[in-house]
Amino acid sequence: MTSYPTARPARPHFSSGPCAKPPGWSPDKLFLGDLGRSHRSALGKQRLARCIELMRECLSLPDSHRIGIVPGSDTGAFEMAMWAMLGERPVTCLAWESFGEGWVTDAVKQLKLDPAVIRADYGALPDLATVDWSSDVLFTWNGTTSGVRVPGGEWIATDRAGLSFADATSAVFAYDLPWDRIDVATFSWQKALGGEGAHGVLILGPRAVERLERFTPDRPLPKLFRLTKGGKLNEGVFKGETINTPSMLAVEDAIFALEWAQSVGGLEGMIARTDANAAALDRIVATRDWLSYLAADPASRSKTSVCLNVAGAGWDKIKAMTKALEGAGAAFDIAGYRDAPPGLRIWCGPTVDAADIETLGPWLDWAWEQVNA
Repeated sequence: MTSYPTARPARPHFSSGPCAKPPGWSPDKLFLGDLGRSHRSALGKQRLARCIELMRECLSLPDSHRIGIVPGSDTGAFEMAMWAMLGERPVTCLAWESFGEGWVTDAVKQLKLDPAVIRADYGALPDLATVDWSSDVLFTWNGTTSGVRVPGGEWIATDRAGLSFADATSAVFAYDLPWDRIDVATFSWQKALGGEGAHGVLILGPRAVERLERFTPDRPLPKLFRLTKGGKLNEGVFKGETINTPSMLAVEDAIFALEWAQSVGGLEGMIARTDANAAALDRIVATRDWLSYLAADPASRSKTSVCLNVAGAGWDKIKAMTKALEGAGAAFDIAGYRDAPPGLRIWCGPTVDAADIETLGPWLDWAWEQVNA
């Protein structure tokens, strides 16, 4: 007979949406039938604009930066920026996990840019002091597949000639980002907000807008990548006039998540929740000699997508552990990324309750005992 830990939790929010309704919410706040209206209708434009307004408020984003809802999740947003802006000056790509390597592939094989590539193994950062800021620099702020993040933005030169392109999809709403050092940032709602996928968010600082209006790349641009009209920024994209048809249901879900974020204290509250979750997991790792962090340096260790080594475990044992946990209803989708070293990946972002992380500890013990029996 299977023996379970005594404190069996409800399903943790490892990849779920917001876990509380915001104050003042009621089911009749927006009629479901309204979601079927065109995004070009007055109501559709209003809700898209409301979503952008809430993102600005929740991120404490300065007025100098524009926010656009674009297709293709974070990948679509980042590739849109690459295709539309790269080529005016040299390019440097930083890669320490799979998504950073994806941007290297785009720059080398698709855009033929011959970038300088600075790499590090999973769990480590390259030497950021070697980055040449006369070039455009592409990097992931928080490596979702490696559990490694950049330790703040001090390494980004304030007098840079190139643009900083930050894939920040596991960082926004969980860290206080230095927007004065970020020219281009991208993310998607399904990470720190726990929202729906398929839509990306593109944030452009003033220097990125200048690049778009000054430089025309010598390559075909699909309609979905076109951010200018007649040599000027298409401002409508950043007011909710999306390039293609968005899901208004996904937009409404994002609005709900953002209103929830406000109800827990806005950006400060979301950061505090993330810090509490990471600290709870840290206590679990500290008391188990068979667990360790893939990112050994605490200064560059992710607080959202936390990757763990399991002593002596290959992928077969990791899969057995995660299957047992899922079968017991204790944890879902916590195996490491397929291209990363074998291990566990625990989401500690702000949609998780610290109590669920604490409850996970005995369940990890139980799964470890099951696969080693």
